[in-house]
Amino acid sequence: MPARSRTTPATRQGAPPGMTLRCIAATLATLVVSAPTVAGPVAWIDELDVSLSRCGWQRTLARRSVGGNPLRMAGREYARGIGTHPPGAFWIELAGRGLRFHAVCGVDDEMEDQGSVEFRVLGDGRLLWSTVLRGPDAPVTIDLPLEGVKVLCLEVGTTPDGFGCDHADWCDAWIEMAEGLPKAVPEPPLSPFDELEREIAFFRNQGAGSHFVTQAYRPEATVLPADRDALDVILRRTRALLEHLRSRDGAPDLAEGAEELTRLQALADGASPDDRPRREAVFAEVDALRRRIAFANPLLNFDRLLFIKRPFLPGVYSEGDHMCDQYFGFHALPGGGLFVLEDAFGPEPRAVDLLADTVCENGRLAGRSLAGGGFLSPELTFDGRDIFFAWTEGRPTRYQWTEESTYHLFRVSVDGRGLVQLTDGPVNDFDPCELPNGRVAFISERRGGFGRCHGRPVPTFTLHTMAADGSDLLCISPHETNEWQPSVDAEGLVIYTRWDYVDRGHSQAHHPWVTTPDGSDPRAVHGNYGAALHLRPYMEMDLRAIPGSRRLVATAAAHHGQAYGSLVILDPALPDDDAMGPVRRLTPAAPFPEAETAPTESQPYATAWPLDETFFLCAYDPSGAGSRGAANRHGLYLLDAFGNRLLLYRDPAIGCLSPIPLRPRARPPVLPERAARGLRPEEFRVEENRSPIAPGTGLVGLLNVYDSTLPFPEGARIRALRIIEVLPKVTPNADDPAIGYGSQKGARRVLGTVPVEEDGSAWFTLRAGRPVFFQALDGDGLAVQSMRSETWVQPGETLTCQGCHNPPDRAPANGGPTPLAFRRPPSVPQPEPEGSSPFSFARLVQPVLDRACVQCHTETPDAPDLSRGDFEHADHYWYASYRNLRDFAFFYERADWTPPRTEPGRFGAHASRLYQLLRDGHHGVALPPEDLRRITLWLDCNSDFFGAYTRTLEQAQGALVEPELE
Repeated sequence: MPARSRTTPATRQGAPPGMTLRCIAATLATLVVSAPTVAGPVAWIDELDVSLSRCGWQRTLARRSVGGNPLRMAGREYARGIGTHPPGAFWIELAGRGLRFHAVCGVDDEMEDQGSVEFRVLGDGRLLWSTVLRGPDAPVTIDLPLEGVKVLCLEVGTTPDGFGCDHADWCDAWIEMAEGLPKAVPEPPLSPFDELEREIAFFRNQGAGSHFVTQAYRPEATVLPADRDALDVILRRTRALLEHLRSRDGAPDLAEGAEELTRLQALADGASPDDRPRREAVFAEVDALRRRIAFANPLLNFDRLLFIKRPFLPGVYSEGDHMCDQYFGFHALPGGGLFVLEDAFGPEPRAVDLLADTVCENGRLAGRSLAGGGFLSPELTFDGRDIFFAWTEGRPTRYQWTEESTYHLFRVSVDGRGLVQLTDGPVNDFDPCELPNGRVAFISERRGGFGRCHGRPVPTFTLHTMAADGSDLLCISPHETNEWQPSVDAEGLVIYTRWDYVDRGHSQAHHPWVTTPDGSDPRAVHGNYGAALHLRPYMEMDLRAIPGSRRLVATAAAHHGQAYGSLVILDPALPDDDAMGPVRRLTPAAPFPEAETAPTESQPYATAWPLDETFFLCAYDPSGAGSRGAANRHGLYLLDAFGNRLLLYRDPAIGCLSPIPLRPRARPPVLPERAARGLRPEEFRVEENRSPIAPGTGLVGLLNVYDSTLPFPEGARIRALRIIEVLPKVTPNADDPAIGYGSQKGARRVLGTVPVEEDGSAWFTLRAGRPVFFQALDGDGLAVQSMRSETWVQPGETLTCQGCHNPPDRAPANGGPTPLAFRRPPSVPQPEPEGSSPFSFARLVQPVLDRACVQCHTETPDAPDLSRGDFEHADHYWYASYRNLRDFAFFYERADWTPPRTEPGRFGAHASRLYQLLRDGHHGVALPPEDLRRITLWLDCNSDFFGAYTRTLEQAQGALVEPELE
């Protein structure tokens, strides 16, 4: 195997005086290689079709950097070459006629000494040369012989510090040929041997102690120091599989397989690692034996799999490459279907189109076949008799919602008969899930509203339920941003993915939540307060409870990508350390997309279905990546925790997803209903010129506000809770309108305050079906703590909270006295000052400034203008006073990231310069308590200007404008 060189930024000892590290590195690079003498025809690689390459960010460019600038390294500009970004690769067909490859590689100067890239040159899958270069390193010249190489591959990979700033250049890059010319080709398929070779290269590059190893669910799925090549890996993993199956109750007789494995191990021991043909031949024998062993698993007591065929969407947002947009019907590509894989573990599995001879029996599509449409999210009923799924005609009217361009729900029997349409209309309904009580949960846009961070219309979709025949449709989640993929755990709870987005960045929290089947008591499972984006998956999707276990399996996916990525195991019983505490990597060779690599890369896995804690069905493509778009061909695999993957079926023309054993399964328990009922979607809409009154109320009890993860300031006494409603956005584009100083933050209204007793308890009524969060107020009415999430009650529900951001794994003390608040009737929220419901700077704050500040500031030179000013001609219709108070206010500003937890006493009015000035007596001004309350209320609520998303000029003029949606 060729030697692997590395260039690192480590300090070199004994440098000659006056020589910089870059000069030394450049000298060393020159000494290692030299330019060849050209004898045959030469082809510049920037003259080949670089569009066939893979690029981890943006796209590969000829004669330009990936950032679109002239190629420049170490201060020198290069006229020839290509700029790209890891993870990426460029395949060049030589047909064995190549003589030599020459290039100068390095990190482009546009990154200003940032970034680090592993450069690799491979010939027919075998490593010929590699090095790691960082931004400050001098470029390295390479000159390699290519004798006999059929396909040359130029790869750029990430290093353990991530993929940011990794702008890679192959400059002065050319190929000398004996005859003819090379040509760029698409990525060739990987052999099973090469798949494992790529894993070995990945782990070796990350290092033996990397987090990809230490966070692995099972160490067998990593690469160990003794593994020399793919044959060593497959032998070790096959033995782990065999020993595990032999240890199970009812284990099959695998003595013959064990003897065969011992024989193959002896052959491997006698084959040199440099004798690839011989080792590949032994590898093929081990692979065949592994299949026989794996298929003897007693868990595989079924022979039919339900699945869908669905193309991977193109790698751009506007065509569906986004966590939300992938579920819009107008992005669907034709060619999918609902299939059954017959004889799934036999020698020749056969895919049968379940709907080939079926037409819809009812509704708008009565008498029509579903052929040619787009399929999504199949769900098998617990009794194994019927299938729910989503389908769309896929009319490509992008970002125009019609019946023909949206997903609708259908039901059909497992024999393909009785196809009925359950939902219709110009909204997307998808992700059906049968509940233990026979109703069906699903995700729908019917709740209303739009996302806050998009430059295009992206509707909110949340949990709904309906009867199994499509009637009695209810919204059980009034959440104001998106939710995905409900399933049912062993306790009968609904587990799903929720995008939590209260005063936080857009990519911080989309992780598991649970709720009851009637939508009561939504709770985060883990991951809602991540300490940093790169420390864990950006998103966990397709959650499934593992049979006989408390654990879950999920796909670690990207925010800015589709629901593909790396597979992880979640253990809710482990402490949540705001990082990877409860999470282990089931597929550790696949980095988390967007967290550890580009959002359009590392998307090989999807839709895992657990058989137990060790064995899973899943979709897999060894080269899966958003940058490949519809070229991805995810197939159906049997996966185990030891790292073994066995292909069951792949369609060479289209991707496959969502494998489900076609058999009955245990029905989880039916939980008692805690709510009178959910809300119908139309009940969230507010009639013009009236205060909205929610249909019904619930009760909320707080045991002890002082039971908190983060301690309150010493001596702080909490006297009340403030209830703040988060209002769904009704306009489609980000910051249109700009609600306040904070980018992409949500409008709100204050529903009122309720008292907190001396023991920290509270007991109060709450309007049903409205997303709210709570603030803990001190005796001066200032917020000491604030939620960064939201909750709600269903009509008739009683919701109980133990504390204020209390640790979820800490149970309340038993046997204590009944909390004081619970000994009296529930409190009714009392309104805050006028102008807070909905929020309005014009009505809440400006009157105080007019009374106490404007005259003096007008008469004082250089004092900031605290009047309304010419707001009708100002940006956003903001007052001069509002613009000038920015530096004195408190608000969460950034769109992408804010600190995930609120630090008690260090936010809002307590953390603002304005309150400090007013409290200390600004130029002798002493505001009356009611006026000071208005100012502190504004500061505690992110210092917003508007409280509704429409009629902003009227709001600035002082009109009371109610929100259109709650």
